Amino acid sequence: MVPLISVLWMTVFSPAGCKASTVGCRLCTEPQMPILSMNGDFVIGGIFSIHPYMTSEILSVLLFPNSIEFRQLRFARALEFIIHEINNSTDLLPGITLGYNIYDSCSAVSMSVKVAFQFANGLNPVFDNTEACLKPAAAAVSAFVGESSSTPSIAMASTLGLFGIPEVIIISSHSATCACLSDKRQFPAFYRTIPSDQHQAAALARMVKYFGWTWIGAVRSDTDYGNYGMAAFLKAAQEEGICVEYSEAYSRTQSRSKLERVANVIRRSTARLIVAFLAYGDMKILLEELARQPLPPLQWIGSEAWITHPDFLRFNMCAGAIGFGIPRSVIPGLHEFLLDLSPEQALKSPLLTEFWESAFSCNTSQLRVTNLVYEATYAIAHAIHAVICNNMQCNKTIRFTPWQIYEQLKRVNFTTKNGYQVNFDSKGDPAALYELINWQFKEDGALDFVSVGYYDSSKPRGEEFNMSSVPVSVCSESCPPGTRKAVQKGKPVCCYDCIPCAEGEISNKTDSLDCLHCPPEFWPNTKQDSCLLKPVEFLSWDDTLAIILTVFALTGVFMTICVIAVFYKHRASPIVRANNSELSFLLLFSLTLCFLCSLTFIGQPSEWSCILRHTAFGIIFVLCISCVLGKTVVVLMAFSATLPGNNVMKWFGPPQQRLSVLVFTLIQVIICVLWLKMSPPFPFKNLKLYKQKIILECDLGSSIGFWAVLGYIGFEAFLCFVLAFLARKLPDNFNEAKFITFSMLIFCAVWITFIPAYVSSPGKFTVAVEIFAILTSSFGLIICIFAPKCFIIVFRPKQNTKKHLIKQWVFQCVPLSSTKTVSSCRCAKLIVLFDGEIPVPHI
Repeated sequence: MVPLISVLWMTVFSPAGCKASTVGCRLCTEPQMPILSMNGDFVIGGIFSIHPYMTSEILSVLLFPNSIEFRQLRFARALEFIIHEINNSTDLLPGITLGYNIYDSCSAVSMSVKVAFQFANGLNPVFDNTEACLKPAAAAVSAFVGESSSTPSIAMASTLGLFGIPEVIIISSHSATCACLSDKRQFPAFYRTIPSDQHQAAALARMVKYFGWTWIGAVRSDTDYGNYGMAAFLKAAQEEGICVEYSEAYSRTQSRSKLERVANVIRRSTARLIVAFLAYGDMKILLEELARQPLPPLQWIGSEAWITHPDFLRFNMCAGAIGFGIPRSVIPGLHEFLLDLSPEQALKSPLLTEFWESAFSCNTSQLRVTNLVYEATYAIAHAIHAVICNNMQCNKTIRFTPWQIYEQLKRVNFTTKNGYQVNFDSKGDPAALYELINWQFKEDGALDFVSVGYYDSSKPRGEEFNMSSVPVSVCSESCPPGTRKAVQKGKPVCCYDCIPCAEGEISNKTDSLDCLHCPPEFWPNTKQDSCLLKPVEFLSWDDTLAIILTVFALTGVFMTICVIAVFYKHRASPIVRANNSELSFLLLFSLTLCFLCSLTFIGQPSEWSCILRHTAFGIIFVLCISCVLGKTVVVLMAFSATLPGNNVMKWFGPPQQRLSVLVFTLIQVIICVLWLKMSPPFPFKNLKLYKQKIILECDLGSSIGFWAVLGYIGFEAFLCFVLAFLARKLPDNFNEAKFITFSMLIFCAVWITFIPAYVSSPGKFTVAVEIFAILTSSFGLIICIFAPKCFIIVFRPKQNTKKHLIKQWVFQCVPLSSTKTVSSCRCAKLIVLFDGEIPVPHI
């Protein structure tokens, strides 16, 4: 049985007619020779895409005008340098010499696979002399580093893995980032020193979200690298709420019409940000095409394949580009090794000769991917060391299988000389650490790579980035706090309008989908991004209106006290005695309480103040009106006697007057007690009257109780008014009726207008209206009833004598018949009431 490797080798790479030898297994094609090589006890292979391979000569000239990729050449020479450094090391593989065979894949997958088979079979054309041809070829290298991109790496790993034999080679790739290569079921022997694109895709999506970019375009290489990478990015972007206007694929091997179509999509799009998951060659052709016509300002987001490639710095349209690159590094001694190349040394290698003739640069790059070659090579060396060395004693005669190297690579964990930690996870991938690169103009006007931050996937969510700000690309600007997003009809969710929150609602973060209602006692600030405690309003003591009302109340108290003082000083005078001094003093006392009662309505409502202000007001006012009513009834009864010796007044003397006042007041007390028992007033936060503030007020509790109290006061006042009106025409000097009539007229007018004013007044003005009604009616009583008497007592003392009052008694005879005799006259007795004594003059 011919080994499968040989069969595939002859099928794919052998000339027509070449077949297995009848005397054994022989390769019927010339093997590919390494471009750089050195013998050693153990050989490490390398595959790099140093020369381009293009199906189109036009595209080849356009893409690689110098026909050599100096960056890939640097990778190859770096492998040389690392092998020499390891051979000179006393700590790693002491006494062991490593060799290398470095091949150029010419950017062709088929060439990469051919070289991989050579690594597995060796360069000997005859590897089995037996007729059965059952002996497999011995592996030519212990492990190899390569290839430089995902697609050839996938081809090599999947092809070699088909055979499932111990001699399968170990692959340690430095720049194959496709997430698919992490699948150990398909690629069990694959390791790499560059993070999987799964990490990069997630990092790019989080970065786009971090900067608030929600409206993007996407373009990718139509290869395993681009397709797998973009698929992972689009999935992560969808989870982050990012909208993609378009997603286009292109490969440099496709037709020019396809290239033009992709370029036109980019030109016509509204997205100002483009995520480009493109290989170096595809990106270069695309930029060349876009440069043919002016472009609107674009923000490029690049993958690690091109974002740090110096060839693109000549495209000013990419100014401001940002993306993740492999962290820069310094490899001690590599700079000198690369520059220490004389013409004589160059002539020893056709590749170095071509390089010398093409270009020579004295500048070393930032050594990003080069450092990954450095790490990969050292990882293989450490794995070999673990297999053949014991206590720093190495045995070069030990033969091992590549799977032993594979097992040791799982355990590799070391720090390189330039300070980088090297280890692999269960998928053969390293930890994801990226440097965030931004293309910025230097002072001389040239573009340059500037590090603006880092991404470390090992840190907690939300703390992966450490970066500065960059431009914005969105379909719609972010909705600031205080607004909500409203999706525009017929457009993607990233296109929306910012609608201000409704009254009473807020949004406290950017791009809120909904606004939130503030709690009942809170109200939004002017920006509607936070809820503030509503200001509380009540008639406070420091309020201007409260101060004015307080001054009037105290003025009323002062006036009442002055009247009391005048009446008390002249309590024996006819004016005082003629006006029922006992009821007068009780009325003055109740008026004092009325003025003071108004002060209970000022200040923050409390449980006790609410009860006191309403009940005290009701009882005191009834006491006041009861006194006035008593005085009115006395006057009316006194002048109702038509004949001398009529004893009607004995039924309404001082005891009866006191009892009437007590009974009238007691009825109001009973009403108030029932009110407090059923549902008393209580402090209440009125949240409905005003939306932006809280009104502290006294809830009436039982509105029936409140209106019963007011109704009883109104009834008593109306009764007093009617009786005083009936007695209004009695002789002036001894009649209070007309003064009581005026006072009751004022009282009733005030309280009738109070009702609609009380109901319609908002907030603290409700309390102010109530205070005003109390003060006005109280002032009406004291001025109308007591002002005339005080004027006579103080300013007309001569009129305040019994002689003067008796002198003015006039018998007004009302004829009852035509005889007009005195005996037939109805005499209206001018009766002066001296504290209940009713002197009736005889005719």
